[in-house]
Amino acid sequence: MTSDPPADPPGRRLRRGGIAAALTAAVAVALTAGLVTARAAAAPELPPVTAEELVASVIGAEPVALAATVSVDNRLGLPALPGAGSDLLAEGTSTARVWSDGAGGGRVALPRPDSERTYVRGGGTTWVYDSADRVATRIPAHADRPERAGTDPQAAAREIVAALRDTSTVAVDGTTEIAGRPAYTLVLTPQPGERTVLREVRAAVDAQTRTPLELTVLGAGTDPVLRIGVDEIGFGPQDPALFTFTPPPGAQIEDAPPPAPAPAPPEGAAPAVVGDGWDTVVVWTGPLPEDASATIAGIGTPVSGPWGTGHQVTTNAGSAIVTDDGRFAAGAVGTDVLGAALDR
Repeated sequence: MTSDPPADPPGRRLRRGGIAAALTAAVAVALTAGLVTARAAAAPELPPVTAEELVASVIGAEPVALAATVSVDNRLGLPALPGAGSDLLAEGTSTARVWSDGAGGGRVALPRPDSERTYVRGGGTTWVYDSADRVATRIPAHADRPERAGTDPQAAAREIVAALRDTSTVAVDGTTEIAGRPAYTLVLTPQPGERTVLREVRAAVDAQTRTPLELTVLGAGTDPVLRIGVDEIGFGPQDPALFTFTPPPGAQIEDAPPPAPAPAPPEGAAPAVVGDGWDTVVVWTGPLPEDASATIAGIGTPVSGPWGTGHQVTTNAGSAIVTDDGRFAAGAVGTDVLGAALDR
């Protein structure tokens, strides 16, 4: 890719925004974003590209059909949530097979030691099938419900890159080869003065399709706290049968209930954003739902400060505090930053 460089040099400081939301999205789509754990030593020769050009091309690229084997190495240090599934956020390594038709249809297969969970989206309906209990859940599209983030893996990955660009210093750090594909290495670092616990986010971007092939999140240590990506990938039309689902004989079929209208927030409750950039803290200033408060309190440790008393949860990528009076704060920061936000 060649063009005249923009007026601003590569790696310039970009607009401020909410890093916490972008990283949360990255984790949520970890097994479907089409992003690699294995690095190749090769550094292929590719046309020079500036950071701005590379980011713009990733965001503007059209989704493409593909089939991939995805690996996740999760060292986020997330505590186990009572009653929560472990497919997406399980500590350690995991794999999945991912297919996309490039037009909104997708399939994800999550193997387990003795079973497999399958997600199929096509024709306006999403199916979830667990071979362990032989239950197939049908989730129809609803006109009054916007599409959930992450249902289109490639679009979700590009949205993440866009959000990270708005909160980072961005540079191109040479080239690499991922799963046999030549790629550019895009590096996003916090702006000076940010109080985040994260140090750097690196993405390998396919030179031809501009599809993200690898996402690596680095914290305070030398080892990544999260690395997700493709071990194998092939671009091109996929069998349309992959994006339809027929429940196996004898499977129990369930219909997911339609989404309930969003309840009005309790009187005095309001979300707020404190700070900006990588140390953005999201604060909920009204009482949380009782079950949410109980869940965080159950996995957290007691903490107190000028803001009051409560429980804190810390991970390698950020922290959260729920107060005993029902307030909540979270971000890719330490608990001292959260406490200061709650005390405002």
